[in-house]
Amino acid sequence: MSQTNPRPAATYAEAQAALLSRWPEHKLDPTLERIADFCSVLGDPQTNYDVVHITGTNGKTSTARMAEQLLITMGLRTGRFTSPHLTSMTERISLDGEPISEERFVDAFNDIAPYTHVVDGHHDHPLSFFETVVGMAYAAFADAPVDVAIVEVGMGGAWDATNVADGAVSVLTPIGLDHAQYLGDTIADIAREKVGIIKPGAVCVSAEQHHDAAVLIEARCAEVGATLLREGVDFSVVSRTPAVGGQVISLRTPKATYSEVFVPLYGGHQAQNALMALVAVESLIGASGALDDDLVREAFAEVTSPGRLEIVRRSPTIILDAAHNPHGAAACVAALEDSFLFDPLVGVMGVMGDKDVEGVLAEFEPVLAHLVCTQNSQSRSMSAHDLAQVAREVFGPDRVSVAPDLVDAIDQAAALAEAGAAVGNPLGGGGVLVTGSVVTVGEARAMLMRGRK
Repeated sequence: MSQTNPRPAATYAEAQAALLSRWPEHKLDPTLERIADFCSVLGDPQTNYDVVHITGTNGKTSTARMAEQLLITMGLRTGRFTSPHLTSMTERISLDGEPISEERFVDAFNDIAPYTHVVDGHHDHPLSFFETVVGMAYAAFADAPVDVAIVEVGMGGAWDATNVADGAVSVLTPIGLDHAQYLGDTIADIAREKVGIIKPGAVCVSAEQHHDAAVLIEARCAEVGATLLREGVDFSVVSRTPAVGGQVISLRTPKATYSEVFVPLYGGHQAQNALMALVAVESLIGASGALDDDLVREAFAEVTSPGRLEIVRRSPTIILDAAHNPHGAAACVAALEDSFLFDPLVGVMGVMGDKDVEGVLAEFEPVLAHLVCTQNSQSRSMSAHDLAQVAREVFGPDRVSVAPDLVDAIDQAAALAEAGAAVGNPLGGGGVLVTGSVVTVGEARAMLMRGRK
């Protein structure tokens, strides 16, 4: 099957439309042949820089952003590839900590577009959206050029298009159940896919894992001769204290202990992500040893992670969190209980239909006084009414309402939060949590931050 030779895109909208016309990223075709051929005709750009490769079920993007900030503070040029995006496709490809501009995105697309049809014509299926964007990112990083690329896996690991690159450091954040229809319905099945990013001679930095995942990670490292560093054995979060605007943490790595480090992000999971990022960067620089304490403090103080317990509005406070599976929801709930005192907290949730919706709802039920069910613009989104039907079984009928339009849902939740706070807490304190999907959070963020930098 072949697509016609594409004409150059004149605008960002044209480049975006051309990419979206390809096989969607939520479909998985387990092969690296197309992306390998694509990178080959592009000159194998992924071999031109060191790669930190990150997989896991949750925490990948935050870990990538933290590792990137450390490397930037060290004076290195960085490229970062993450997915999915919140509000703009340009977010997937970042240089030196900033998403590339729409103009540069168009240039990157036009640089690789003439080669897509060459690859399309040699395979039964054309390059997918995700494969094409991965090729774009790797080529853009080589063109910059960058010293280090921090690359987040899209789905799984072994057969993910990003895995055409060989990571000098492989990072495995906690592995849980997600994408079961593609990766398997047990921790072992999913871990078996994810350990595929661990390459011969690499350093593998692993979070504390379920036993079934830990066994497979150890076996893979032994098989390919990778050095395994394990949370709880080789490195750990020594302490953490919630603070205004984030938390203060102390981290023990294989090379040093870094004390009294402020991170402007909330929750124990973000302390763990900071630890993973720090050990990954230490491992990348190798023999040069521990990082300078002041450099680490400076870097982490500048970290951001949009859509991850992000406060975007006050009166009432509106928080965005892209939790979309039970593991992510549990981390969000723990952070809310750890760092906030909302009374009441009203949820706005829009989910994809292929997720463990009941599991996500069960995690949020103890902390949400009321849930407004909504939906996002994607065709995979579960309808607000179908979500409400499931939610009423978890929350009870009196704590669930429906607002299919996201704007209406947020307005309704804000009114409930303000009214509830006025009755139950004369000083205020009601909050709104928008969650359930990266797409839902991205659309809410675009709406709520319109006109703001």
